Amino acid sequence: MSDSQLLEVMVSAAIEAGRVACAIYRGDFKVETKQDESPVTAADHAAEAIILARLAAAAPTIPVVAEEQVAAGQVPETGREFFLVDPLDGTKEFIQRRGDFTVNIALVRERAPVLGVVYAPAKSQLFGGDVGAHGAFRSDQSVDAEARASRSDIRVRTPPAVGLTVVASRSHLNAETDQYLRRLKTSTLVSVGSSLKFCLVASGEADVYPRLGPTMEWDTAAGHAVLAAAGGTVINLDSTPFRYGKPDFRNPSFIATSTLIVLPSVSA
Repeated sequence: MSDSQLLEVMVSAAIEAGRVACAIYRGDFKVETKQDESPVTAADHAAEAIILARLAAAAPTIPVVAEEQVAAGQVPETGREFFLVDPLDGTKEFIQRRGDFTVNIALVRERAPVLGVVYAPAKSQLFGGDVGAHGAFRSDQSVDAEARASRSDIRVRTPPAVGLTVVASRSHLNAETDQYLRRLKTSTLVSVGSSLKFCLVASGEADVYPRLGPTMEWDTAAGHAVLAAAGGTVINLDSTPFRYGKPDFRNPSFIATSTLIVLPSVSA
């Protein structure tokens, strides 16, 4: 199966998972707590089950690292190629009914994400990217529509002279991030949840997303792929490439940005 075909499988899986998650979102649901004290709902489990089934049918030889399976102790052996799945990024947004939660599916190859899908079902926003084909897109995909919505190509922008639009986490805006933001020529600060932050940079609606704090690989891989396919990049704080397949799947701090921006050193 070609990468373009596999991307379409990932898109279909994300839409189906988003439809189920939204059905739960619109009703009453119970919130539980995992061992790491993070919240989880029936939507997380239902969406992940759908994605796992669709990926297994389409690409049975490619391991899948999925958040809820890892939380349950099911961690597959990964080689040069594997999927990373976060069935519901932004569970806190989901619980508070803010709508920023996303379904995330990525394919990692040689430690870099090469395909990615980010779907925000409550916002009817779908993003996809194929890094090898240098193409990223967005569509206004409603969970209530049977047909696929039309797609528009997206690309990072040249930063405007008036200053940068910086996108940051609504739930994780810490003192270190505040200090870094003060050294940027910022005109606008946008606060949004989940992996949508990568997509705002990818679509030219923002310029920089700094995350000076911990995340997991499944939180970032899909958005990273969309951004890279749109001409952007994700780097470590020492400007080295941001890689995947770490033993515990934990990420260091990073900066996601257009490649057209010269950023100040974090330690400056």
